Amino acid sequence: MGIFRAGCIQLCAERSIEKNLDQAEALIRDAAADGCLYVQTPEQTATMEMNRKALLSRISRQEQDEGLRRLQSLARELGVWLHIGSMAFTSERDDQKAANRALVINPDGDIVCQYDKIHMFDVDLDNGESYRESASFAAGDQAVVVELPWGKLGLSICYDLRFPGLYRAMCHQGATILTVPSAFTAKTGAAHWHILLRARAIENGAFVLAAAQGGLHENGRQTYGHSIIIDPWGRVLAETEDEPCFIAADLDMDLVGKIRQSVPSLSNERPFEIS
Repeated sequence: MGIFRAGCIQLCAERSIEKNLDQAEALIRDAAADGCLYVQTPEQTATMEMNRKALLSRISRQEQDEGLRRLQSLARELGVWLHIGSMAFTSERDDQKAANRALVINPDGDIVCQYDKIHMFDVDLDNGESYRESASFAAGDQAVVVELPWGKLGLSICYDLRFPGLYRAMCHQGATILTVPSAFTAKTGAAHWHILLRARAIENGAFVLAAAQGGLHENGRQTYGHSIIIDPWGRVLAETEDEPCFIAADLDMDLVGKIRQSVPSLSNERPFEIS
């Protein structure tokens, strides 16, 4: 297990895929130079486009995506585990929608796993904002846990954070690091971001890493930012506000076992019925 340095990249993505990837690459390089062996980017790393037709006109199938190839080459050059919080690809299930997909790339540049966001953010906020993620994206139906050299990584994306059963299931499958790359709205982020992330860490005795979009985007959307790294006791190890940057922290993976022994809620959990 041991100790390793992990980084989270914060972006304020525009509609331009090239500009977003340029900014992401510069920050990934900075994180690697800081000693990070694992680097996570936020949800929608490559483009922040809410119009379905415009989005579909800019993206391609995963196997044809040049931006993804660029990020694979970068991981190989830097020798890091690169976790793309999500990118949009034309969905294999429905070519009239996109897949909101996270990918983990190893230091050889190979994609070792992918995860399609399960929970769609369909909501009308009382400030007049309205989101219909399901109109543009095809929902996934498969939770994913992947082995890294330092432990098992559980994948999720943004709105998944509000569904604690997903994280519990991943921890029962051995996850010791939970990941929540996001593009939280400013309103809901200010109210719930820290509380929900710390709760997922505490209730599961796991590290939580959440790279975020932050700032006022070209499409008019305001995201909360506050990329954060939290330890299994719920302590914040690193956090930023809403500017593009990277944060990093050293994760002592032995801490997971110690905390799960002192508060053994995973092993104490029992099935029950409701009457």
